[in-house]
Amino acid sequence: MKDLGAEEQMSNEAFWLFKQLNLHLEQELKFQPREKGLSLIERTAENENTLCPRLRNAKVEDLWSLTSFFGFTTETFVLAVNILDRFLALMKVKPKHLSCIGVCCFQLASQVIEEECNIPSTHDVIRISQCKCTVSDLKRMEKIISEKLHFEFKATTALTFLHLYHTIVLCHTSEKKEILNLDKLEAQLKACNCRLVFSKAKPSILALCLLTLEVQTLKSIELFEIVLRVQKHSKISDSDLLYWRELVSKCLADYSSPECCKPDHKKLVWIVSRRTAQNLQNSYCSVPELPTIPEVGCFNESESEDSCEDMSCGEESLSSSPSDLEGNFFFDLKPKST
Repeated sequence: MKDLGAEEQMSNEAFWLFKQLNLHLEQELKFQPREKGLSLIERTAENENTLCPRLRNAKVEDLWSLTSFFGFTTETFVLAVNILDRFLALMKVKPKHLSCIGVCCFQLASQVIEEECNIPSTHDVIRISQCKCTVSDLKRMEKIISEKLHFEFKATTALTFLHLYHTIVLCHTSEKKEILNLDKLEAQLKACNCRLVFSKAKPSILALCLLTLEVQTLKSIELFEIVLRVQKHSKISDSDLLYWRELVSKCLADYSSPECCKPDHKKLVWIVSRRTAQNLQNSYCSVPELPTIPEVGCFNESESEDSCEDMSCGEESLSSSPSDLEGNFFFDLKPKST
């Protein structure tokens, strides 16, 4: 194993990687959703007037399906979830507004990550997502989200750390590069993103939990020693790592079960008749106008649970279906027995 010690002994690549790691460690809290707002959603019981964890998680699964449909990257999905959670942690949102907000977060993330030529038109996104919003609805909602997040969309996320940790480990190991499967780690991260609780974890810790669990299954002493040094460099305590690793392990085990319905990871292809295509082209013309989106207030440290922001949008969403290939990434991990 290569030495992780003094900077002068590191390769230029390794030195650059640790420099990037330090930069993102300094920035991660800036882009983490407010814990107070997330906790309020966690405590909310299900009813038609309040946003509960189940609705938030279902919307994230819709974002996963939407991202896969258009063939976008994991980075786009993770960033869309980050934008969504940061906004939900600031604003009181009613369930009927969530569909419009989700599509806006998807649009904002794709504009940051994807090539401009690959970004679908707003009309196409409305039709595919079945959000029943108009273009003007999405523009108004996008303006609200942008202003509340101060137009800061390109965020440090758990995927940022997962890529950095993965590259650092490969840079210092003598093991075969293929031994640590990044696609598998990304798929597991997406599963965690579908649970609200993991938005409360520091991104660096969540990424390291996934990496340590994978190294644990590989039973590689060398990789384990490298990960321990990365943990020390990132100043992640053993207690924090153990706490979140237990939750991640249980999540992945639950996600691997046949009873768990997963978003479809495949890029979809429509084969339709000419008449169906004609109807699809005209479908958004019949969408009813929604009332203006009033902006009333937002969370702050002293507000009660009664104050809220009232916004409008439909509540239809993409349907989820079992995933075959990505599902295989979750079978190895089981929760620690008590």
